[in-house]
Order: sequence, then structure tokens, then C-alpha cells
Amino acid sequence: MPPISTASAIKPSKSSTKKPPSKASKQPLPIPDRLKRLFTSLCAQIDGGHFVNAVKTCDKILLLDPADQNALQTKLYLLLQTEQYAAALALIDDNGENAFERMYSLYRLHKEDEVESAVAELKETSSESDRGVIHLEAQLSYRQGSYQNAFNLYNELLETTEPDTEEHSDILTNLEATQKHLDFINSGYSRALSALPAAVTTGLETAPPPAPAQPSSLFAAAQSSGPKKADAPLEKKVRAKRVPKGVVPGVTPPPDPERWLKKSERSTFHSGHKRKKGGGGGGATQGAMESTAGAASGGGGGAKAKGKKKK
Repeated sequence: MPPISTASAIKPSKSSTKKPPSKASKQPLPIPDRLKRLFTSLCAQIDGGHFVNAVKTCDKILLLDPADQNALQTKLYLLLQTEQYAAALALIDDNGENAFERMYSLYRLHKEDEVESAVAELKETSSESDRGVIHLEAQLSYRQGSYQNAFNLYNELLETTEPDTEEHSDILTNLEATQKHLDFINSGYSRALSALPAAVTTGLETAPPPAPAQPSSLFAAAQSSGPKKADAPLEKKVRAKRVPKGVVPGVTPPPDPERWLKKSERSTFHSGHKRKKGGGGGGATQGAMESTAGAASGGGGGAKAKGKKKK
């Protein structure tokens, strides 16, 4: 039997080189399931007061189903809540519905002429009076200065409003503000005129209206007529933020200007550090002093000079 070659023994089998089966790609959820998840997130965002994120969720729903009325109405409500009146007006114009929301958006965008024409058109086409439209008409009359018409509309609303409600308190507040304007026009202005001197009131009606003031000329006149002060040198104030903690400007001595240099490079390094001459031979000098002192004191020969011992 011929021997088996090493090459055939080392060669891997076909079964061992098989690639692992590829995983199947994840299939996207069907559109009804995706819409259900998005509406669940939308309800949670509205309950939590996250209106900006809720608008984005409405956009995702409308991408899947552009004709979803629930998503359209919710987005319109959210745009009005977040005071995005231009976007709300564009959404209303695309759908062609929500006449009251359109008038309210125009009112908040200060387009009074379009609001007035829209209110008149709505009154002609609708037989029943809408409370929201009456509220809007009263606010429009108040803004345009028609306080008597606003007063009448608020009284009409107040008669059909239940007490102890938020609408009732809002109507009372608006009615009080309108009443103050009417009182000033009807009686307050006359009382203010009667309180003026006769010389002033007689010439008010015949006097021409005052000319509008020129801001530039008045400013130049005020500068020329004002007292001129001598140009005094301005003292440079130290900024408080740049002063270190514990330092009082003008009291604390200034820091050393050479504090950034090495100690050996400072001008005060050698002062007070003079080296003594003959520092290495201090023993001989002391010995001489001791021997001299011993001789002067008259002591015996017990005092001997220090020295090295001879070997």
C-alpha cells in the first residue's frame, strides 16, 4: 500500500471551507404597525407637554399617510400652542378648512383687514353665531379702538356664560379694560380739560398741531447749550476681575518684578551671602587664637596646640 502524501493530508476538505449562512435581512414593519407606534409616541409627547417633538412625530405620520385627518388636526393644534402662526396658516391654506383657526392666525399675525373681511364673510354664510368668532371679533374691535362695539360683544358673551368658569373670568377682565377706555373717552378726557387753566383751553382748538421734533437737532442743541467741563485726566480703574484675591489696589505692595527669574539670576542673590576668606583653614586660625589666649592667661603647659599626630 503506497504511503499517503503529506500534501493530501494537509489539504482541507470542502466541508470545512463552507461559509456560514448569511442572516436574513430584517423586514420593515408594515405601515399600520408603524402608524400605531407613532400615534402612541404622539399621545405620550402631548401628555408630557413636549409639543415641539410632537410636531415632528406628526410630520412622520403624514409622510406615511398624508390624508390622515387626526394627524393634520393635531399638528394644527400644536402649531397654535407653540405660537407658530405662519406655519399654521400655511397648513390651513393647503387643506382649505378650519376657518376659525385661520382667522385666529391672521389676528395673531396683525393682519386686521383680512380678519375683518373673514369675520364678515363667516357671518353671512353661517346662520348660528359661534362663540369663538364673537370672542375674536371683540378682541379685534378692542385692538382697533372700537371700544363700544367690544363692550357690547363682551356683554353678549357674559349673558350666556356660566359663572365660576375660566371663560367667565376672562370676559370680566376684558370687559373691565374696555369700560376704563370708555370712561376716559366719555368723561375722563372732559374732566382733564376742565382742570386746565382757561388761557390754555381757549387756545387748544385754534392752535396748530405741534411740529414733529427732530431728534438730531435737539441732541445737538442740548450738547451746545450744556455746560462744558474741563477735560480732566481720567483715572484708570483697576478691573475687579483681574485683581487677585486678598490684594487691595494701592495698599498691598506690588509683587517682585524678578519673581519669574531663577534665584541665582536675581539682583539680590549675592547680597548677604558673602563667603568668608580662608574658610578651609579655619582650624589653624582657631589654634593660633587659643594658643595666644592660653599664653595671655598665664596658664601652665597643659594647653597644647592642636595638630595631627605623628605616626
